Amino acid sequence: MKYLKYSMHTKFFLLLSLVVGTLCNAQNNAKSKKAPNLLIIIADQWRGQALGFEGKEPVMTPYLDQYIKESLVLDQMVSNYPVCSPARAMLMTGQYPIKNQVYSNVNSSSAPFGVELQKDAICWSDVLKKNGYFNGYIGKWHLDSPYKPYIPTSNNIGKVAWNEWTSPDRRHGFDYWYGYGTYDEHDKPMYWDTNDKRDDFKYVNQWGPIHEADKALAYFKNEDGKIRKSDAPFSLVVSMNPPHSGYQTVPQKYYNLYKDIPLENLIKDPNIPAEGTEMGDQYRKDIRYYYANITGVDEQIGRILDGLKDSKLDDNTIVMIMADHGNCLGKHSEISKNNIFEESLRIPFIIRWKNHITPRKDNEFLGSIPDIYPTLLDLMGLKNEIPKNIDGKSYAQYYLNGKGEKPTEQYILGAIVSDNVKINTGFRGIRTADYKLAFVRKKGHGEFVLYDLKADPFELTNIYKPDLPIVKKLEPVLKQWLKKTGDGFIID
Repeated sequence: MKYLKYSMHTKFFLLLSLVVGTLCNAQNNAKSKKAPNLLIIIADQWRGQALGFEGKEPVMTPYLDQYIKESLVLDQMVSNYPVCSPARAMLMTGQYPIKNQVYSNVNSSSAPFGVELQKDAICWSDVLKKNGYFNGYIGKWHLDSPYKPYIPTSNNIGKVAWNEWTSPDRRHGFDYWYGYGTYDEHDKPMYWDTNDKRDDFKYVNQWGPIHEADKALAYFKNEDGKIRKSDAPFSLVVSMNPPHSGYQTVPQKYYNLYKDIPLENLIKDPNIPAEGTEMGDQYRKDIRYYYANITGVDEQIGRILDGLKDSKLDDNTIVMIMADHGNCLGKHSEISKNNIFEESLRIPFIIRWKNHITPRKDNEFLGSIPDIYPTLLDLMGLKNEIPKNIDGKSYAQYYLNGKGEKPTEQYILGAIVSDNVKINTGFRGIRTADYKLAFVRKKGHGEFVLYDLKADPFELTNIYKPDLPIVKKLEPVLKQWLKKTGDGFIID
């Protein structure tokens, strides 16, 4: 009898333990499957070579140098169309510029031809909104065409108007809005708040990245639930304008870090034009300021990410840090971007998702901006919500552990004249791990350019010959891509 009672007692506790264990496992699984938040930080005109941890340029990025130890770094990520509006539209739509209609910068010159983010585009933010997310946007947008009467800002009073308010029906699922179209006075930026009307913009007497970091921290803290829905997963984009020109508006404390460094220590790369040339002198004038802006942005990124952690949100937030495009700054006699060179194309790309993405530095993955959209949605458990008409492809598995499929090439385009997308303007190209082949058309004249990226990383020598095996391999692939994307560019 005692034995029987003991057995029943034991069975009861075994059953109770089993039930409790099942409930705990269910709770743990529910926690692990909780929808992740998303934080995207974008800097403008930050070339991928200008990162301290890369060791290629004498620039200081102490926060990111530490943060990459917890992150995946894709060294070979490119901006497929290295200009503000096309790059941002590719990120938002997962489509190349010919399809999404943002094939040049958005301004009053391109506006008559419909060059802007289309109202009916399905952006990743629209998908998140549909799936219960609260979305926030802070900073530069540059995807809506200016219209008359133009906003009376300093970049709207010349021959070309640039800046415009984004009306609520054009915000693509972003609930919280603290942004502007495009405006380059970084030490006195201007913004529209969520409920502001078109004429209600305000100026701020603070360096843009500092102010935007403050706004991001407030978004995380969400005091009294006044900024976002506390019980909903969120996304937030923080889009900083520096290190875009004008470079000299950077706070003095960042410039002081570089002012006493001998100039010869900052101009060692062989693709910098000689002193006494227009672009060589411009490079020497701007380089300290450019680096100072990068260091300043690095510090503000650090503030944002520390704030995410302090708010106990970092464990379940996918953090992505990138730029829209790079900047030659005078290298190759190119003043800025919108060209085929590595300094224009290569961008920083850092992504972290604690306990999901294996931290590592990857120098092989050939990343493209249109692929980011489906990859993020796939990582976030929304693979079935990815629209069918995007050009990008998900590489979520590779992001997680490096074992999935990876691309074998990247496609590049740019410098398209906005009056007619079918006109043969600009460049189209294909980039692999070893080579870059492009057809560049200027003033009606076109020519092929081929660089061996391993033997000639500074792209000093065009080695193109039509009978080279690599040309015969890559040229048909490039032409096939043009046909696939509906690009009327003709290679002749």
